[in-house]
Order: sequence, then structure tokens, then C-alpha cells
Amino acid sequence: MKVVVQRCKEARVTVGDEMVGQIAEGLMLLVGITHEDTEQDVNWMADKVAGLRIFEDEEEKMNFSVQDVNGAILSVSQFTLYGDCRKGRRPNFMSAARPDQAERFYELFNERLRSLGLTVETGRFGAMMDVSFTNWGPVTLIIDSQG
Repeated sequence: MKVVVQRCKEARVTVGDEMVGQIAEGLMLLVGITHEDTEQDVNWMADKVAGLRIFEDEEEKMNFSVQDVNGAILSVSQFTLYGDCRKGRRPNFMSAARPDQAERFYELFNERLRSLGLTVETGRFGAMMDVSFTNWGPVTLIIDSQG
């Protein structure tokens, strides 16, 4: 499981003309699932994201998590995180999980975050989405449960 974590001042996702998710201060997440992922990976990743200390304290040190600052999460499924670009010019997506498994684990991930007390907005799985946000810092991290 791979997640791109971006600290944001605001974020939103639309499908067509419909706003399907929107948050103020918090984390913008791009979530990729591979066929090797398990529920253990999902739980580990949710716990890691929820506790990640990337918000600044009064001394401008990254000491607070999204939970500590009462921030929200916008979680967007993105199978292209598993695009392999090493050969040729067209990415190979063979490492991405099949849609049925990916959707199940994506929903489990979001529910695990909610169970930790976080407000979680989402995109729409499998849809063509427009995502916009203000990256705050900028702060961007890539977390991989497999290593």
C-alpha cells in the first residue's frame, strides 16, 4: 500500500460538476493499493497517517499529528501510484490491485481512519476526478507499507 501524504490548507475533489469531498486544514491523501496488500497493511497505514507528526507547534517544529490539530483528511484512491515507468514510455499498472480488492481495502482504510476519530472525506472510487488543494509548506511524504 502506498500513500502520498500532503499537508494542506484546503482540498476538494469533484466528479463532473459535483463536489464529492472537501476539507479545510488537514491531509490530502492519494491512496494506492497493490494486490499483495492485506488488512494488516491497511491498519498499519491508517495508524501511521493518523499519528504522523507533520504539523508545526509554536516553535515551528513538526510535533503535531492531524489528530492533534483536529484536522481532516481528504482521501482519494489512485491506482497510478503503482505505475511502473522503468521500461518504455507507457506505465505498466500490473502491480495495482484489481478494482474489487482495491475498493474494499480503500474503504477499510477510510473506516480505520474514522475509527481513530478523524473526519474523512473521499473521492469516488473508479471515477474520473478533479482534485485541487493548497499544499501547506509544502509538505509531501510517500509512505509504503511494503518497505
